[in-house]
Amino acid sequence: MPDVTVIEADLQDRRHQAAIVYLVDAYARDPMGNGEGLPAEVRDRLMAGLQQHPTTMIYLAFDDDKPVGIAVCFVGFSTFAAQPLINIHDLAVVPAYRRQGVGRLLLERVEAKGRELGCCKLTLEVRADNHRAQRLYARVGFGDGAFNQVTRTWFLQKPL
Repeated sequence: MPDVTVIEADLQDRRHQAAIVYLVDAYARDPMGNGEGLPAEVRDRLMAGLQQHPTTMIYLAFDDDKPVGIAVCFVGFSTFAAQPLINIHDLAVVPAYRRQGVGRLLLERVEAKGRELGCCKLTLEVRADNHRAQRLYARVGFGDGAFNQVTRTWFLQKPL
């Protein structure tokens, strides 16, 4: 595995901002994203929107100074457990770094933060045809899946 470092993004740091926009756009271009890049107006609004959302939490994976992976998360609240939870909204690794443990590193950092915050679980959605991601999620303990026929996605959770 390359020497990858995972950090919690500082949404005010210009380098982190550029990495976030780059990685979200790269994910959107991927067949498991939308298959096309973000429209210019979305790229232009992305950082302001993330900064204004009060529960945004983003982890970035870097190989030296090169951004190679991202976990975009939001802290929510479980009324059934009366505890916070973390929803992993986007998890993406650039193609050249896939199958090298970067996704696992990002998930481990999110889980560590969830435990630090006293969260009851982590949640995420994954496309039904994204079998590689589904295998990763199963290996790190996500389960209890519910399938959404309309969006063709699995909703998975990992109790903490």
